Amino acid sequence: MAAAGWAGVLVPEEADGSDMGHAAAHVLAREMGRNLTVSPFLSTAVMAATLLRQLKDPSSNGKLKEIAAGELTYALALDESAKFSPENVELTAEKRGNGYILNGKKRFVIDGCDAERILVLAKSDEGLCLFDLANTTKGLEKTPLEMIDSRDAADLVFDNVELSGDALLGAAGSGYDLLKPALEAGQAALAAETIGLSEAAFAQTTDYLKERKQFGVTIGSFQALQHRAAHLWCEIELTHSAVLNAGRILDTAPDTATLAVSVAKARATDTAQKAVQEGVQMHGGMGMTDAFDMGFYMKRARVAAEWLGDYGYHAGVVAQLRGF
Repeated sequence: MAAAGWAGVLVPEEADGSDMGHAAAHVLAREMGRNLTVSPFLSTAVMAATLLRQLKDPSSNGKLKEIAAGELTYALALDESAKFSPENVELTAEKRGNGYILNGKKRFVIDGCDAERILVLAKSDEGLCLFDLANTTKGLEKTPLEMIDSRDAADLVFDNVELSGDALLGAAGSGYDLLKPALEAGQAALAAETIGLSEAAFAQTTDYLKERKQFGVTIGSFQALQHRAAHLWCEIELTHSAVLNAGRILDTAPDTATLAVSVAKARATDTAQKAVQEGVQMHGGMGMTDAFDMGFYMKRARVAAEWLGDYGYHAGVVAQLRGF
């Protein structure tokens, strides 16, 4: 991926990236969804790169070069409860001299075991602060999670983790403002991955409808199944349009992208659920076996639905922004 330039798709050219923009990143994420690709692309090449490029300092520029070269990976430690709520932070950052002491927990940290560095949001007397620390920092304990999609994830415990002042990104108290563009970039790219997953599940299902025979005819000739497949195709096309729109706005007017991003993530989550459920149903009993990949698409769709905000979270954002 790094050799093909994918890791640098959002890295500026002066940091050896291709800087092709979010729409291009979504093309890659969509194909990864089709193939159930396991990689730190979203955490590192999308979210970490989007965040670091805002800082415009030598240290961040050096890390961006490493990301583009495929030599550095990141995880984002955000969630502390059962649901996504990045602004509700209990992990504390106590000022100690020129540095900070971190204490608390983070849950459901994707790529939390294997990533070389972790971005952590913590609260201090100055407000929310964002820190960049090595995964091997003393006092950081990692508990691997058994995920149904077999991806890397961990719960993290910060026990008197000592950080120097250099670990603080941006100004003290501006952590969430710095993080928000990266979160929206990740949410939109995850929506793109999820629609790719939906398209692959749909293609596998329609192929099966054309091959499986009952009563001497292919089951794809049954009108009830044709109606269900046509409805799912329409849902996928609408969601694909929402994802394209989110990428367009992130590239042209990122400060106004929240609505488009949440529409894309909510629709992608809902569409993927429909795609995998219909896939299993229309495959019949075979859909529940390892003879087909449908079960793997279903498991990935379930995890993707929770990561970076579920349907309810993003539907709430849309409702609030539309004045409901």
